[in-house]
Amino acid sequence: MARTDSTRRWYLFDYGNVISTAPTPEDWDRLAEATGVDRLQDRGSSYWRHRIAYDAGSLTSDEYWSLVQGRRVSPARSAWFDVLDAHQWSHLNVEVLDVLEDLEARGERLAVLSNMPAAMVVQFAGAPWTRLVGHSFFSSSLRLVKPAPASFEHVLADLQAAPEQVTFVDDSPANVAAARSLGIHGLLFEPSSDLSRVLAQSLAVSPASRD
Repeated sequence: MARTDSTRRWYLFDYGNVISTAPTPEDWDRLAEATGVDRLQDRGSSYWRHRIAYDAGSLTSDEYWSLVQGRRVSPARSAWFDVLDAHQWSHLNVEVLDVLEDLEARGERLAVLSNMPAAMVVQFAGAPWTRLVGHSFFSSSLRLVKPAPASFEHVLADLQAAPEQVTFVDDSPANVAAARSLGIHGLLFEPSSDLSRVLAQSLAVSPASRD
């Protein structure tokens, strides 16, 4: 049963396009050159068509990159593609890092829920941003991909938190909507906004903040 004895909130953050910034055109060009497949950034590309299955842990690295390339890829080459892929998603949003550090300094509880393949999880282990979050939940480990409600339910159960105790920040409207459907305080991340101010203002009008 969820604990409701603490007044401290959980702040649950997405990783890609929130803690990290989007890959640059140069990043995509580097990956395209390595794989021999152009315009991987396009939503209809083989990179994205098979990404949900890769994020969910349903495909190995070799299987995923073979589908991206359209031919069998050796383990050594797929490992290299994973390195390039992790690199392009490793550019951190310093403004969001400032918010995380401020929340941590105030004693707030931080966690991450991200759709991320296992190979990238391994490469990010020990990255500087990971020290700021007490709990990390990745789709490849959960075998659940946002916006599946079960992914949020797993997080709530693991954190032993009631939905109203959690503020969730994500750049995907579908993910935010799924969180809100469970009673989680979901906020759509906008890179141009002042996240610290948005968090403060949202809690000021949140019913749970007045309990």
